[in-house]
Amino acid sequence: MLPFVDLTRQTTHEGDALREAIGRVLASGRFVLGPELEAFEAEFAAFTGQRHCVGLSSGAAALALSLRAVGVAPGDEVIVPAFTAVPSAAAICSIGALPVFVDVLPETATMDPDAARRAMTEKTRAVMPVHLYGRPSDVPALGVPVVEDAAQAHGAVTGSRSAAVAYSFYPTKNLGGVGDGGAVVTDDDAVASELRLLRSHGFESPDDCIRIAMNARMSELEAAVLRLRLGGLQAANAKRRSIAARYREGSAHLRWQDPHPDHVYHLCVARVDDRDAFRATLGVATDVHYSKAVPEQPAYRSFSGEPCVVSEAWARECVSLPCHPFMSDLEIDEVAGALAATAR
Repeated sequence: MLPFVDLTRQTTHEGDALREAIGRVLASGRFVLGPELEAFEAEFAAFTGQRHCVGLSSGAAALALSLRAVGVAPGDEVIVPAFTAVPSAAAICSIGALPVFVDVLPETATMDPDAARRAMTEKTRAVMPVHLYGRPSDVPALGVPVVEDAAQAHGAVTGSRSAAVAYSFYPTKNLGGVGDGGAVVTDDDAVASELRLLRSHGFESPDDCIRIAMNARMSELEAAVLRLRLGGLQAANAKRRSIAARYREGSAHLRWQDPHPDHVYHLCVARVDDRDAFRATLGVATDVHYSKAVPEQPAYRSFSGEPCVVSEAWARECVSLPCHPFMSDLEIDEVAGALAATAR
């Protein structure tokens, strides 16, 4: 059966270039906060059209430290869509803040701006739109700092629209590394400076610790691999768009996430009425992102908010289809044919 994803295809394709990038780090003897990270930060900042990039240990760390950097404190509320990956909400909770879940739009699975406005209280200190599956979300203007969750949206959002944009470089992402990694891009000098403090135990100098913080540094190995892969990101995103278009054109009977010209299709997702039956008979590997809205998860049921019925519907019906730049034309045709056959 055609696999949902196969990361060995990328490493095989990169071959000597990947070995050279890793070997360069090993030969340097610098493994943390070295020249590879400095170079990657400059290159990714330029790619996103922002003045600063701060490399971090994971996407979850990028979200959590961004919230701290914009002033969110324990007990504060952060508005977040109910239909997202758990780490979006976990990052809020990790700093002692409270997630306030709001529903998503039925067509896009991204934050409903009207629901976000209704959720505002005197305790709201930030809002976290999520660019789910790689589709840009609206960024609501609510009078509080915006921290964008772009963990799945490398190349989908550029320029300065918010206080901070957080990325994940988990290996399956459009720009993925060889382990966990993350980054924040921002045009705000103060936010960037705070992030650099928070990622290194709060040390301002070798002798002065001025923040209580943990270690959230990106490794030099991760940075070197990300530098290699950044150069091919635009072409890889274009391939993902072409695959998604092929699926959609042949299967208009399925309910697809609404298109967007900047969608980068980290995941290509359709909605179906009977997901279990659809997956069992399709004949190619699929996945589910995500089977529950976050407030339906046992750990998050205690957080209050208005009903999120659209999020729950997406969670019941969403199916993720194979969509990555190392698929062959024959494999794309196989998936497209299997999807078209479901109309019969």
